[in-house]
Amino acid sequence: MGESAVEFDGVTYAYPGGEAVVRDVTLRVERGEVLGILGPNGGGKSTLLKLMLGLLAPDAGTIRVMGESAVEARRGGMVGYVPQLSGVNRRFPVSVRQAVVLSAGVHGREREGERVDRALELVGMAAYGRAPIGRLSGGQFQRVQIARALAVEPSVLVLDEPTVGIDVAGQQRFAALIERANRELGVTVLLVSHDVRAIASGARRCDRVACLSRTVHFHDAPDGLTPQVLADVFRHDIEGVFGGVHVEAHRAEDCPGDHAHGHDDEGGCC
Repeated sequence: MGESAVEFDGVTYAYPGGEAVVRDVTLRVERGEVLGILGPNGGGKSTLLKLMLGLLAPDAGTIRVMGESAVEARRGGMVGYVPQLSGVNRRFPVSVRQAVVLSAGVHGREREGERVDRALELVGMAAYGRAPIGRLSGGQFQRVQIARALAVEPSVLVLDEPTVGIDVAGQQRFAALIERANRELGVTVLLVSHDVRAIASGARRCDRVACLSRTVHFHDAPDGLTPQVLADVFRHDIEGVFGGVHVEAHRAEDCPGDHAHGHDDEGGCC
């Protein structure tokens, strides 16, 4: 077993007056690993990220990032964070290069130009340096956000719902980009999504997948991401659609016929 990049040990957090959003999470991410974190909306993914970034303090348990506390790691530029596109202001009047320079300068001016050039080249946006960010496509803007995160030369890159609003071709380019960043820079990658397809389509690039719904239900190689695991993790989402109907994942060949099916409360095929 290699050295750890991120460690959650028995981490629990509840917002004031509420139940625990994250409960007894124990998770270890090795250095250089690509980890997909999959879970439903409201399952605690965003809270887990805030805890890892040192923006929230756990009620119980500990978090270490590259051997440091979460707060120390963030202040030291060890974590590059790419937020959801919906939470980013695209009307800010700056060029692509200026946007990346603003990020690179946060942790000092040393080698700033070199770091900016390298980040833009790696994400395929070097030719767009003078372009206003407001005129970029969703996929291009996402690549600029990744360049901003990489310009600080982080040890860990965290991406929150990175493929939302991006077309299939853009998602394929994104997957290749992350694979390149991981391979060439040795950066540890945490890819966070509620979309099963976003994680499954990149499963060959993920070393492991962690399924989170308040607590960790699964943490292993993508091969173990079975329909039953997904049913357990997304149970609340399914119940919200089907009401009180009991839904259980199973193999199609276990039921007669070739139509779509579920289970009734007696466990028979419907």
